[in-house]
Amino acid sequence: MTSESLQGTSGPTRRTVVAVVGAAGAAVALSACGSGDSGGGTKAAKSGTVLAKTSDIPEGGGKILPEHQVVVTQPSAGSFKAFSSKCTHQGCAVSGVRDGVISCPCHHSEFSIADGSVKKSPATRPLPEVRITVSGNDITLA
Repeated sequence: MTSESLQGTSGPTRRTVVAVVGAAGAAVALSACGSGDSGGGTKAAKSGTVLAKTSDIPEGGGKILPEHQVVVTQPSAGSFKAFSSKCTHQGCAVSGVRDGVISCPCHHSEFSIADGSVKKSPATRPLPEVRITVSGNDITLA
């Protein structure tokens, strides 16, 4: 078939297909930041849920628990804290705990492992604290 014979056929043009595919790709890319989802549709854990063992949390660092939307830290020996793993800037899931800070990959905000306060913007609000209890070797949601 020649291009002349295809002009009369019904269906989307190449330009329409490219525009739709491009818009869908942009929507997927934008949904990674600001969607309010922090970790692929996981649900927050319930009170009494064991989050981790104390031995799993390094002193001066922490561990992100995406399945519970929580980051647990140990700022000093035997002192455990927990915070929401959702960045307060645009809702991205935090991705790392290192050198005393919790970091967000989307816009590079950083938060203190001791109290969740903002150490580096663009975030302006601290990570919300999550209440936990430590009993023996278990760290549990309060």
